[in-house]
Amino acid sequence: MTLPVSAFIVCQNEERVIENCIRSVAFCAEIVVVDSGSTDGTLAILQKLRDEGLPLNILHEPWRGFGAQKQFALDQCSQDWCLSIDSDERVSPKLAKIFPGLLAQEGVNGWRLTRYDYLPGYGFVPPAAHERYHNRLFRRGRGRFDPTDLVHEGIAIDGPVRKAQPGGLLHFSPLSLHEQMEKKNKYSSLKAEMKARRGQPPRPWKMLASPFLFFLKWYFGHGMWRCGWLGFTHSMQGAIYSFLTEAKRYENAAISRVPPVEPTDVGRY
Repeated sequence: MTLPVSAFIVCQNEERVIENCIRSVAFCAEIVVVDSGSTDGTLAILQKLRDEGLPLNILHEPWRGFGAQKQFALDQCSQDWCLSIDSDERVSPKLAKIFPGLLAQEGVNGWRLTRYDYLPGYGFVPPAAHERYHNRLFRRGRGRFDPTDLVHEGIAIDGPVRKAQPGGLLHFSPLSLHEQMEKKNKYSSLKAEMKARRGQPPRPWKMLASPFLFFLKWYFGHGMWRCGWLGFTHSMQGAIYSFLTEAKRYENAAISRVPPVEPTDVGRY
């Protein structure tokens, strides 16, 4: 059954994961993919899938930042409903099964979906260890991104929004701990920059409180304790990311006050 949904994806060099993402939304009448300059096999995979008959609209656009890039992709959608999905995500079988019912609900403009992370060495977390719910599925014209979001872009939806249950998005990101920390280092820099652009002052106490609270939320609140030590390391990664964001924000502000020029008054040393 084809549904009046435009799934939209932004990508760059995602040959490891994008095919299964596309196949998981094959029930959509349109799949918009905006590539920002892939140099691996991503484009060849997309062309193969389009040749198979999947309703792919492949576009090319230089990277604008997460919020602006996803808004560009959203602007290309033509169906009644729009689904934001990342290339390392898949619509789970249970979620796909309830999609027709979600679209048929009167008086609902959007649906929040949860995600189930993949932990290398463990697999997908159990259903009880899911993330919070995110705005992802909405009527066209009722959702929008903030183009100033450099990272962790969210969707603002006008009107009633509900949780979609059961099922969710399977987040298949099989990155090693080394790769995960490289990604979190990059994203924390973007988030620190975004906060600075928005005039949010650094708050040193957050370097102490935020990592602790983040760990508690993920390990206990999101049920990562169910995944043993790999759930512990997954939660700690988030705590480290939280610390890096606040530490970089504070450091950047300090450097703006005291530029890194070698002091000349060093007689006391």
